[in-house]
Amino acid sequence: MGMFKLVAAPIRGIVRFPLFQLAVVVAVILWLQAADDGSARGEVFNGLDKLVDSTVRMVSAVFNVKSFTKSWLISGFMIAYVYLACLLILLLLRLATRAVIDVIGRSNAFGLRNAIARERGIVAYRAWLPLERIRPVYISREQWEENFAWPPNDQPPYRPLLQRILLGVMTYAIVLGIIAALLWVYVPSVLIWLGELARKLTG
Repeated sequence: MGMFKLVAAPIRGIVRFPLFQLAVVVAVILWLQAADDGSARGEVFNGLDKLVDSTVRMVSAVFNVKSFTKSWLISGFMIAYVYLACLLILLLLRLATRAVIDVIGRSNAFGLRNAIARERGIVAYRAWLPLERIRPVYISREQWEENFAWPPNDQPPYRPLLQRILLGVMTYAIVLGIIAALLWVYVPSVLIWLGELARKLTG
């Protein structure tokens, strides 16, 4: 497992490089564009083309878009949509791979449980070190871990996902409300312009 990570490290570095990702996205767009209209790839590209065209038309309804700007908008939106689609696919693949590895480790298929546990133990130890550095000497490691790393009721020491999402939405709403109030007091013309922009976007 460690040898595999050592070999894969340069590949991961190349894949994470932004220019390489841009080249892959452009290659995917050209690959989709080269397909026949009746094929599955052709249907995907036609759908992507319609989505980009509707987005450019929506932007054109708000701003004055001429030929040069329109060409850049078409290219930019097409690259952005394909990039987001690739990120979503990679996220789903990562979740599926992690689920498969969990099943393999739990069932000890192919005798890989020890290797998987060792790798995850290294990751857990690295994540534990910042908390361990501030542990007072008079508090035992077991008590420190029980209080802050994993409570005795077997529940994670952070809020559930839904509560975190709601808390984040409420925080952003409060911040945006404060910004809107400040703009209304000091620069009301900005809010009027944003209201007109929202009306144009919603038709």
